[in-house]
Amino acid sequence: MTTPIIIPTLGESISEVVLGQWLIEDGAWVDRDMPLVEIESDKVTQELPAPIDGILSIANKSGDECTIGDTIGSIDESAPKPVARQEEATPSTADTIDVTTETVASATQTRKATPLAHKIADDIGVSLENIEGSGPSGKITKSDVLGSENPTQVAPVEEHQEQQFRVTRREKMSPLRKRIAQRLVEAQHSAAMLTTFNEADMSNVIALRKVHKEEFNDRYGINLGFMSFFTKACVSALGAWPSVNASLVEGEVEYHEYVDMSVAVGTDRGLVVPVVRNAERKSFAEIEMNIKDLALKAREGKLTIDDMTGGTFTISNGGVYGSMMSTPILNPPQSGILGLHRIQNRPIEDPDNPGQIVLRPMMYLALSYDHRLVDGEGAVSFLVHVKNCIEDPQRLLLGI
Repeated sequence: MTTPIIIPTLGESISEVVLGQWLIEDGAWVDRDMPLVEIESDKVTQELPAPIDGILSIANKSGDECTIGDTIGSIDESAPKPVARQEEATPSTADTIDVTTETVASATQTRKATPLAHKIADDIGVSLENIEGSGPSGKITKSDVLGSENPTQVAPVEEHQEQQFRVTRREKMSPLRKRIAQRLVEAQHSAAMLTTFNEADMSNVIALRKVHKEEFNDRYGINLGFMSFFTKACVSALGAWPSVNASLVEGEVEYHEYVDMSVAVGTDRGLVVPVVRNAERKSFAEIEMNIKDLALKAREGKLTIDDMTGGTFTISNGGVYGSMMSTPILNPPQSGILGLHRIQNRPIEDPDNPGQIVLRPMMYLALSYDHRLVDGEGAVSFLVHVKNCIEDPQRLLLGI
């Protein structure tokens, strides 16, 4: 008797997945709930567990595109459990030990890299043996392979001229990257998107962090970052301009009496936007811990559907990559997104001494908004409110 291995429902908006690395070899014994294979959707990557004990039979290979409900293999639950697993006997000869060790090492080497990393390594002649993996459980990823220092060189083409290395490689676009591309195009086609800009003097926030960062870390076990300040500033502004926290749904404006703050996080699979729930009710420490946990899950590929859905407003920090200015694209059906940028000393007029020029740590702020819901005056006022909260962070404590 066999039990099919079926791609489960992963969420209302997910219909297609790509099979990642099979974690168990074809024909091997598996125990119930043992992770079998990684499933990559446009939102999350997760492991599919074994539904029952038995011998695994694999029908689809890593990299195959599948739909929800597809059968990708089966488990023969009537097959006898291998003696080696029942007895767990210690090998009696050196030869047996050598073979077992070699087999285990080979299997470990095979499983420690993603299918894409294997393919790229083969294409460019890189050995996986000495590459340290940065993925979940030390798994080698595409970026690890491309960043390796000693690739085997491909023989150059000699045509009585200077030798050249010309390599072209094509990769299938991942479901996540496809979905990102689709949503970005949809956002520009379906919304009347405009962007307004301002700049904020970060002096007071930097000074406040410098004074309290050690005590904050000692008490809460986490660093006091800029994101909690901007999250709090946006929560304050969204309360004053609720249309920026609204969505257009089937011809009606849906207002939210809460703030589910989407925070853009870059991973080696692309940009994901997990959500900090009820940000309006969270303290600075709770926001920082929430963001840290979500960022860690994102980079390990452990975000769930619940982590990714339902945001009402988005903050995207391109400054961590050195961006000076950008026009962030809306995250539908949201009507607003705040783009943060690199902090850089620039000369400005001293607000306390008119006519005097001083150097201050400045950051450009960009608010993209859906003009169907948000008027230009409201968008500009929203951004000025955020600027004022950052330049005078005491306003956040007073709720003004």
